[in-house]
Amino acid sequence: MSPAAELRQRFFNWALRGRALEAAPIILNQRRVFVLPTRFGLAFAVLLLVMLIGAVNYQLSLGYALVFLLAGLGIVAIFHSFRNLAQLRISPGRAAPVFAGETARFELILDNPGNREKSALSLHLPGQSPVTIDVPARASVIVPLELPAPSRGWLSLPVVSLQTSFPLGLIRAWAYAAPMLRCLIYPAPALVVTALPMRPLEGSGAAIADVGMEDFAGLRSHQISDPIAHVAWKTAARLEHGPLLSKQFDAAMAQSLWLNWDDLPGALGVEARLSLLARWICDAHQAGAFWALSLPGANFPLAGGAAHFHACLKALALHE
Repeated sequence: MSPAAELRQRFFNWALRGRALEAAPIILNQRRVFVLPTRFGLAFAVLLLVMLIGAVNYQLSLGYALVFLLAGLGIVAIFHSFRNLAQLRISPGRAAPVFAGETARFELILDNPGNREKSALSLHLPGQSPVTIDVPARASVIVPLELPAPSRGWLSLPVVSLQTSFPLGLIRAWAYAAPMLRCLIYPAPALVVTALPMRPLEGSGAAIADVGMEDFAGLRSHQISDPIAHVAWKTAARLEHGPLLSKQFDAAMAQSLWLNWDDLPGALGVEARLSLLARWICDAHQAGAFWALSLPGANFPLAGGAAHFHACLKALALHE
């Protein structure tokens, strides 16, 4: 760690009063809000000093009055900037899982228990563009913060900086918060599309062939590879502006996917295996098939649906 980064981390620890991760709700009390003049505030102070020297030199009574009036305005701005951030309550929201290479989206809930609106609040994450919002009086606002998700596993929300220079831009008030919020990053599905290792369900035998394409099982989102004959034209006519759907039959559902870590080519590394398994799981879920997954230390029986889909991807994300 570089000296600048180490100094910054020490300041974060001091500003957070020794709490690395904070339990909700995080309340920005008086001890956690810091104030300093902005560049405009410093220029304003220099201007007041020049005006004061001129008033003293030429004995201008109105010059004294103007200097003291503007100085009082600056002092009041300090109070308003501080109050615009103080007593704000911060709670962690939702962080939906994403695939590696995508953007993780963290949601923070800002609650304003006071009777005054908190205006022009900016939330900063390291290396990201700030998000500016207003929090109405006695109301809550959900603020989305985005971070790149380069690799699988848990991605924790870093220290968040909250700033405001309301109302005049002369004073900057800021505080730090470290909510306990993290996002699960699934392995990136392999880009090379390989055939799914499908095989008939155990015990189905010739019954699958007897089903044919006669037994209707439901509707799903239309895929480019679906035959034209399977498109649900009547449903599309009823839902004029709805998505195009395809019919699904029992014969198509009577296929299962058996994914075994040990059956993958030995030349593949760990990340390549996880990526290929993620691709197969995504394709099987999209096709409405059933699949079983066997990993070192984790086994998932034959099933389908959203819950099984996310459980298998979570196991891949947290492998080793």
